Amino acid sequence: MEETLLTANNIWMMVCTGLVFFMHLGFSFLEIGLTRQKNTINILFKNVFIICVGLLLYCFIGFNLMYPGSFIGGILPDYFIGLFGLSVPEGGLTAAYADGGYTYWTDFLFQGMFAATAATIVSGAVAERVKIGSFMLFSIIYVGVVYPIAGSWKWGGGFLDEWGFYDFAGSTLVHSVGGWAAIVAVYLLGARIGKFSKDGKVNALPGHNIPMATAGVLILWLGWFGFNGGSVLSADPGATSLTLVTTCLAAAAGGVSAFIISTILYKNYDLTMFLNGILGGLVGITAGADQMAPTDAIIIGVVAGVIIVLGVAFIDKLKLDDPVGAIAVHLICGIWGTLAVGIFGAMAGLNQFLVQLAGVAIIGAFCVVSAFIILIIIKKTIGLRVTKEEELEGLDLHEHGGMEAYPDFRMNQH
Repeated sequence: MEETLLTANNIWMMVCTGLVFFMHLGFSFLEIGLTRQKNTINILFKNVFIICVGLLLYCFIGFNLMYPGSFIGGILPDYFIGLFGLSVPEGGLTAAYADGGYTYWTDFLFQGMFAATAATIVSGAVAERVKIGSFMLFSIIYVGVVYPIAGSWKWGGGFLDEWGFYDFAGSTLVHSVGGWAAIVAVYLLGARIGKFSKDGKVNALPGHNIPMATAGVLILWLGWFGFNGGSVLSADPGATSLTLVTTCLAAAAGGVSAFIISTILYKNYDLTMFLNGILGGLVGITAGADQMAPTDAIIIGVVAGVIIVLGVAFIDKLKLDDPVGAIAVHLICGIWGTLAVGIFGAMAGLNQFLVQLAGVAIIGAFCVVSAFIILIIIKKTIGLRVTKEEELEGLDLHEHGGMEAYPDFRMNQH
């Protein structure tokens, strides 16, 4: 019976691993759809690089760094005294591991799929003007070191876990970790040419393939079944089904809320706001998907949708150029979702809210400082931004030998 349960749990976790992997296709489609054709190859290259290198880094460094077993001074994972790479612990392939929820290998692969997401979030925010070599170097350091250390403080049994901080599937530990780095990178890079006029007007630089962006969002929604559903860490029927219900309701509410608010404010049916509202609802529910009733999830999604519309406008007002709305979706909604654990659901209460707030602040400070140090060193040495000529003519031309995304369907490159 024990072996049968382990097999069922492990199969569910492997299915969820596949769904989270599939999300990287969704991120790719969304990012290229909301940007211009002349940078499509560049964006796809970055996304393929992130998942490949992210998995290798997580194998050699990240997994053990995130789950070290002990900490130096309660903060620094006590890992570097050990060995690099993966090694199955005693009982790692039996029901003795992880309470019979999955095997050691499934544990690594499922968590590894999460690791690359932080850099993917940054990729969208810095699209169309970042040097690909600089981005790759940043991703290696951020995914290899910063993300697993931040995650260890909660998921690895660190001090935030001891405080009672709760983040079920990563509103803070995945999405905000990427979002904080994104806002630092966007600030240091500057806006794309033509995004802001000298008089302060915000100019639209429309994406070249909105159907592709729509497909990306729907793929991401599907992938979130694994992202949140797998975070139950077993195939427990009650917990898994509740998690999937709250996840879907928050997504739907976020989309509808963003659509209504944007229509009221801008007097048009903006599909991109609708799409980002769905993503905002998904990010918002991720911290407490297993703790919420359906009504709680809908409220969280509704607020996330409002945050998306107002957040995108606020980011523009700050003269920060985020082509895909990643900062509003992943950072601001990630913060909201984490704080919502202390407001709604089974864990609601003032003490929990304050712990959630402290966790957001600590992770935010760590990520901002880390990202700034990495990026400012890169900027002062090899540079962050491509030349004006390269940006205007497109990164596909200058960084990928003129490779075209749609050679048989040439469109206006600018």
